Amino acid sequence: MSDIVIVGLLSLLGTLSGTFGGIIVSNRLTTYRIKQLEKKQDKHNAVIERVYHAEERLCVIDEKFAVVNHRIDDLEKEQ
Repeated sequence: MSDIVIVGLLSLLGTLSGTFGGIIVSNRLTTYRIKQLEKKQDKHNAVIERVYHAEERLCVIDEKFAVVNHRIDDLEKEQ
């Protein structure tokens, strides 16, 4: 084989290995970043759920407070 063909084949192998290596590293980095974003999303969703449950409990407390106020008004009217 001529020297030019050997240099061309070695260049091809170097280019292919560099390209595939870059693709693999980039893919791993992208996967890592997606996992980190999913963790942040899970934390966010947990906060949203907690706020929703807190609002539900607040509504129940408001209803109980209204009932107590009506009872007090009724007792004041009786006296």
